[in-house]
Amino acid sequence: MSPYDPSAFPPFAVTVDLVVLTVRRHALCALVVRRGEQPFQGRWALPGGFVRDDEDLAMAAARELGEETGLCASAPAAPALANGAHLEQLATYGDPRRDPRMRVVSVAHLALAPDLPAPRAGGDAHSARWAHVEDLLGQEGGFGRDGEQPAPLAFDHARILADGVERARSKIEYSSLATAFCPAEFTVGELRRVYEAVWGVALDPRNFHRKVTGTPGFLVPAGGTTTRQGGRPAQLFRAGGATLLNPPMLRPEV
Repeated sequence: MSPYDPSAFPPFAVTVDLVVLTVRRHALCALVVRRGEQPFQGRWALPGGFVRDDEDLAMAAARELGEETGLCASAPAAPALANGAHLEQLATYGDPRRDPRMRVVSVAHLALAPDLPAPRAGGDAHSARWAHVEDLLGQEGGFGRDGEQPAPLAFDHARILADGVERARSKIEYSSLATAFCPAEFTVGELRRVYEAVWGVALDPRNFHRKVTGTPGFLVPAGGTTTRQGGRPAQLFRAGGATLLNPPMLRPEV
């Protein structure tokens, strides 16, 4: 039997890519970075990077999230961290032609957090910004800003982003995941605007209030009120203990 020779096998690498979503000014936004190196130098892409030799996939995704946003990854079943974000594995992408350098398999992750500040670029990215999801996915010819020539997102990141957005849209129907876009204490109106931003629809305020306050375990009163949205004081709530919503919050047909 011939001895094992690693050099006999083609180069192969694993990366993590992040679909980082937040709601800014009542719009669903994703974090994108402009690539500072080849391949696709100068093109916009999702944040991410190669998995290091001493990392598992969750560690690599959490590291990249921290480097790009300063956020810590909150485990789904653990109490929310003060600077934490919901982080979950999304899907695996392994088209042999997705990266021109070598065979690269990407394990994409979805991260959700409340209204996040302006991002900072790190690694091989020389700029980073929040962009409206509808601009990233809905424009023919790709994405461009400030008069630059539009171009598709690098690699297969348009597909990964679309999959991440659809995951978020579908999961807030049957889970309490929408509260991951909210601060620790929030009003029903603020939660409604999260649903409207993620789904891209307008919801009836009274009907929405009745549904969310009547769903067992979805929301619990925080014991205070706020006027930060203007108008009369609104009651503050926190996320309840329920992870699955019964009945679900069904997405309106558009």
